Amino acid sequence: MMKTKIISAMACAAVWLVATTTMAQTPTVTGGAQPGKAGVGRTITIPATVVAVDKATRDVTLKGPQGNEVVVTAGSEVANFDAIKVGDTVNATYKQAFTVELKKGGGAAVARTESKGAMQMNSGEKVAGSVGRRMTIVADVVAVDPATQTVTLRGPQRTVDMAVSDPEQFKRVAKGDQVEVTYTQGLLTAIVPAK
Repeated sequence: MMKTKIISAMACAAVWLVATTTMAQTPTVTGGAQPGKAGVGRTITIPATVVAVDKATRDVTLKGPQGNEVVVTAGSEVANFDAIKVGDTVNATYKQAFTVELKKGGGAAVARTESKGAMQMNSGEKVAGSVGRRMTIVADVVAVDPATQTVTLRGPQRTVDMAVSDPEQFKRVAKGDQVEVTYTQGLLTAIVPAK
């Protein structure tokens, strides 16, 4: 079991989903919460090397300084798309959004699904023209520890302990509930040669 101390449910989503894809990045973060739900959106600029370019789908595969790869779709505002080629060293800017939502009583299949769709930021509004990749993970709440204010989540690939710092959010969670974590990666908005 993986143990993780988190200061909020928003950070929970970020750590759980991005642990395998994190690159060196400079984020601009906005966040919000409501009962049983929390979210965070951020704009990220990463230094990377272009590993692949798919002209038909406008997908660009970027490799960060730590060797992690991410595939982003170039939006129409990336005017220099046709000039991007494998081996280029660039600074790329794209958006990410995370939401964590408590599902009382559970009942959904524990699963991980991926799709393309409209990106939503913390308040639920869709970002105009920002269609990207979306990953949703449904996990079972298998234990709740009031002494440490920790929730144990069992997902399709791993089990994690999450410390929930907000006492009001923690009170809402019970064994048998589920948590739905959604990560949305928006369009690549800028890609420029690194200096």
